[in-house]
Amino acid sequence: MKTLFETRATAVGGRNGHVKSEDGILDFDVRVPTGMGGKGGKFTNPEQLFAAGYAACFDNAIIHVAAMKKAKIQSQTTANVGLVMTDDKSYQLTVSLDVTIKGTDQATAEEIVTSAHATCPYSNAVKGNVEVNITVNADD
Repeated sequence: MKTLFETRATAVGGRNGHVKSEDGILDFDVRVPTGMGGKGGKFTNPEQLFAAGYAACFDNAIIHVAAMKKAKIQSQTTANVGLVMTDDKSYQLTVSLDVTIKGTDQATAEEIVTSAHATCPYSNAVKGNVEVNITVNADD
């Protein structure tokens, strides 16, 4: 395999701490959200960061697949990421992706999204470990 890109981020203090990327672009405090018993406030959390990364990566996979098919579309991807506790008290993520594709019919939109899910690095990273539910809406 050929590494195309690699980056690094460091966390200090866990969910009530600070994260910083090696280039300093990400440099902020994280806090436990109120839904998990935290104080809340204008802070992010690991699930929100994962949702943002997955949404951007998946939407780019859609754009890539559409370009390969010479389909002129506009897409929007929203990633919903949850943290759940299992019966055995371990933690797992839940993921659902809501995709809207303008400029094509429903069948083509679903075909594009299926191919995107097979190629997206985030989808491949969670495959077999996290169930990803995808909703596709075409708006032609």
